[in-house]
Amino acid sequence: MTQLDLASLITFIPAILRVTTPILLAGLGVLISSRAGVLNIGVEGMMLSGAFAGVVVSAATGSATLGFLAALVVGGALGAALSFAVHVLKSDLILSGIALNMAAAAGTTLLLFMLTGDKGMSGSLSSQVLPSLTIPVLAGIPVLGTLLSGHHILTYAAFLAVPGVGLFLMRTPMGLRLRAVGENPESAEIAGINVRRVQVGALVASGVFAGAAGAFLSMGYVSWFSQNMSAGRGFIALAAEVMGHGSATGTMFASLLLGIAEAASIALQGVGLPSELMQTVPYLVPVIALVVHARRRQRLLARA
Repeated sequence: MTQLDLASLITFIPAILRVTTPILLAGLGVLISSRAGVLNIGVEGMMLSGAFAGVVVSAATGSATLGFLAALVVGGALGAALSFAVHVLKSDLILSGIALNMAAAAGTTLLLFMLTGDKGMSGSLSSQVLPSLTIPVLAGIPVLGTLLSGHHILTYAAFLAVPGVGLFLMRTPMGLRLRAVGENPESAEIAGINVRRVQVGALVASGVFAGAAGAFLSMGYVSWFSQNMSAGRGFIALAAEVMGHGSATGTMFASLLLGIAEAASIALQGVGLPSELMQTVPYLVPVIALVVHARRRQRLLARA
């Protein structure tokens, strides 16, 4: 490997981890709700609202920690609101999630204009930035230390959450009840499990993960909020969960694949190809992957 190739690799891998982080966080949230039988279509709106809340609270208090906590609270609250619409008002889950996404896009734009007089970047609402983390053990290793140390603290949290979520779903009594509700809610009800309570908790937890993903976008990528800055990453997270076959590890690898696509589209914008074409890559890859996934599933069902 030449020095140029090594330098490109050292630059590209951290970029992959950076763009993968919000997709993975939101994808794990979608996984939790999906296994409970309540697919969180509103994850895009929860991310966007979390990003907005993080910047506003951080700017008002001067504390990145309080901004991050506000993003988690707002995400969880929207998860509870979606659950209220579905379980109490008896509205359709998919339509309610779509409505939440639309309301979040319009609401954050309106609030941003009210606070700053500008619906673009909120320059007057500059937030504190959540810190990066240097791991001494890794930092001293040539090349590997550069690749794996010094990333944003939420990047490490996202990847550490993968085994945590996997163990929760597969090895804990609460995770067992959650999966039982998702697979057969009628049987779970007969077994004495409170289906509504489990699904409410799953949607709230999903919203908290989405809020964390939004906080990373506005307090990790940059230190401000802009209109619709989630840019469809919530929908990409939905694709990551489907591509991951309902497992935390699978969701992680699918998120990495989609992160590679997004990082590559950014890197290739300077090679002479139309930037508009390159910007479609992160959205074309999940579509292609989902088509392949659907065809493979059809073959398996046909054999069965």
